[in-house]
Amino acid sequence: MRCVIARFPFDLTKPGVVESMKGVPPEPVTGEFVIIGRRHYPAKQVGQVITRQDRRDFSTGEVLRAMTQLGFTCGPRPAAASAPLAGPYEQASATGTPPVRLTYGQV
Repeated sequence: MRCVIARFPFDLTKPGVVESMKGVPPEPVTGEFVIIGRRHYPAKQVGQVITRQDRRDFSTGEVLRAMTQLGFTCGPRPAAASAPLAGPYEQASATGTPPVRLTYGQV
């Protein structure tokens, strides 16, 4: 399939991408990812390997669009890495411990 990444056309196939990523250890996922085989790769890492271009030359969206068209599963950052809980009551309910309340005169 012909895909345009960073204004350059690439003829990519699903088996070709799998072969290119074989033996490449995945970096920690901090943003969008592509599942290749059983591994979750950051989209920028996949784009760098398959295009042999610098990561600054293309966007994550271009890589995700191309990988989705090829049939790979893509997604956002894992939910476990979401924003921290807002306040002490949300944190306490998540951990099961009550929040500490200070009364007037305590420091």
